[in-house]
Amino acid sequence: MHVDIGNALSSVASPGVSRDSLERLDEQVATAHERIETGMANADHGYEALNLPERTDPDEIRAAVEPIADAEALLTIGIGGSSLGAATITNALESDTETVFLDNVDPAWVSNHLERLPLAETAINVVSRSGTTAETLANFLVVRVAFESAGVDWTERTIVTTGDSGPLRDLVERHGLPSLLVPDGVPGRFSALSAVGMVAAAVCGHDLEALLAGAAAERETLTGSLFDCPAYAYGATTYALDQRGAGVNAIMPYAESLETSAEWFAQLWAESLGKDDLGQTPVRALGVTDQHSQLQLYRAGPRDKLVTFVTTEESADRPIPTTDVEDLAYLGDATLGELLAAEFEATEASLAAAGRPNVRVELERVDEYELGGLLYGMEAACVLAGELYGVNTFEQPAVEWAKKATRGLLGGGDFEEAAAVAEKTELRVER
Repeated sequence: MHVDIGNALSSVASPGVSRDSLERLDEQVATAHERIETGMANADHGYEALNLPERTDPDEIRAAVEPIADAEALLTIGIGGSSLGAATITNALESDTETVFLDNVDPAWVSNHLERLPLAETAINVVSRSGTTAETLANFLVVRVAFESAGVDWTERTIVTTGDSGPLRDLVERHGLPSLLVPDGVPGRFSALSAVGMVAAAVCGHDLEALLAGAAAERETLTGSLFDCPAYAYGATTYALDQRGAGVNAIMPYAESLETSAEWFAQLWAESLGKDDLGQTPVRALGVTDQHSQLQLYRAGPRDKLVTFVTTEESADRPIPTTDVEDLAYLGDATLGELLAAEFEATEASLAAAGRPNVRVELERVDEYELGGLLYGMEAACVLAGELYGVNTFEQPAVEWAKKATRGLLGGGDFEEAAAVAEKTELRVER
């Protein structure tokens, strides 16, 4: 992963950060890096995620998925960090195995998937650390009944990734299901490079060693200076721009296969840094699609945004056929790849010309090695930003509040959070 922060400098953009300010900020980065290194060495909660390239065992994952390795489709049941990392990897890479992620409880959407999939050739991948996540367990119960109704033994098609205790762990022991552990000390949104994210990759036949090698290579770049470390350069620059008014971070991959990575990033950034009235608001976009739907705002709207481009140096290409339409003749001398590159460069230059800050994150190509580096690099950037903000990057109290309210509303216990729902102020407008 390479990072270019030139278009975020105050000589180019407003808001922007000067080179002198970055030099001063680099002293804080050095201090933060020491805390991060100590946390990793001590396997402290959260920081342990940055040890996953060395701690994750790909052989163990492949052995666990072996009973379902022949699946034509994989149905992953999880939500948030239990789903988005796996989806980012499998959606980015080609495979003969279809992947579906049940990360919502919309009944029509769930039913459509279950009616469409060939259940006898479909494997189930259930992911929940606690084994009590309401959405995950509800969908799993629905899926089990669908398999039974189709005459398919779900116990022969299921793998579980969970903690060492809880309802899912009990289910594993009762039915002898293949299972893996959610690693201790690793919050869900930081778990893509563990079994949580890599079971789906293994079933799809992707190169787990390459994923971990790319992450390990990014780990080697973590040093005490933002000028020597792409991940820290990104984390420090986003923090500095937020302090100067760029409170929105629009992440915009220029590869269709990386669209889900923007969803993964949005959770990582929002859930980790959104505390104590601090943190950037992540916005998901996709190049070139959203040049035609969002760029107007980014270039001419309020000066409260940073645009993060994610680009690739290499990709498959396809020529554009020639045409006898005079106004379109120039396209016949180009390829779709050249058009995509020109669209990106034009958009980046458009923002720079308008003095709007943007950062370029570059991958060589979309493959396992580069994906591993991207996932690790963005996680390290987020951890650094959390240190600079002075927040606890690894907790999510607002999310836990909503979980308790939901459980209470469904009769799962007596929670004051549920009682607060009844206190909603209403101002209804009806026809």
